[in-house]
Amino acid sequence: MSVTTRPAASDAGKPAGEPLLRHWAALLLGNVALALGPWAVRVADTGPVSAGFWRLALAVPFLFLFARASGEKVFAIPRKAAILVPVAGIAFALDLASWHIGIAQTRLGNATLFGNSGSLVLLVSGFVLARAWPGGREWLALVSAFLGAGILMGRSLEISAATLVGDVFALVAGLFYAVYLLVLHDARKALGSWSLLTLVCIAGAPVLLLIALVLGEPVWPRDWTPIVALFIGSQLIGQGALVYALRHFTPLVIGLALLTQPAIAAIYGFLQFGEVLGAMDIAGMVLVGIALVFARVRTA
Repeated sequence: MSVTTRPAASDAGKPAGEPLLRHWAALLLGNVALALGPWAVRVADTGPVSAGFWRLALAVPFLFLFARASGEKVFAIPRKAAILVPVAGIAFALDLASWHIGIAQTRLGNATLFGNSGSLVLLVSGFVLARAWPGGREWLALVSAFLGAGILMGRSLEISAATLVGDVFALVAGLFYAVYLLVLHDARKALGSWSLLTLVCIAGAPVLLLIALVLGEPVWPRDWTPIVALFIGSQLIGQGALVYALRHFTPLVIGLALLTQPAIAAIYGFLQFGEVLGAMDIAGMVLVGIALVFARVRTA
């Protein structure tokens, strides 16, 4: 999961230019790097929420330098954005806190798939705000999402109640991520991508630290390797590659690329943690994946 920024609505579905090989490489690299984030959370000797705090806090100076190198004035914030950005930072912090707790309790493929469910939440909220019923394809996406989620959560319950709780935490994370995207809808037009990422991290890091302390988690790591891998992989390489690449692709391609994340997470979940996926698990992931791709196309 990332702090992905999106183009303005008028640009949705219109890439900035024909993607070149380097854009495809950046898109793939970004998704692979983000997919490895749950591994770092799982093996870190801090608590899961504490790992989220370090992910944001350590990234701030680097994101600030990226913003300045891009010619952006990080703290030249319009008045309206000055209100929205802290709210978005809190929403993103709650997203990471919930998602990281889910990562610690459920299968990595499930956590990664459900953690990206914000697109589905946005799809549903669009119908609610418009007071309109979904069309045929929208109903297909929603039914696929519910069937797939039901299969995956049922399979988690067969393993233990704890893995089902982990699925729920990952789904709640997707809800907070959708709130984050909705809150920043207008702010994206006034702030550069790197500035926005920097400010969101500044606002979100203290919230994660407070939650970690309230939960009684260990905060200071004895082994910094997973923490450094998390902030470099997820916030710098993963997010940086996607910020560079996304404007060159249609929402459909972005949605399909997003599905590499749960696939990679499921593979190393099996290789390192022995998390076996059966045929029903794969079917559930495919159904949710179809729904996520369609939702991203409709909400981008």
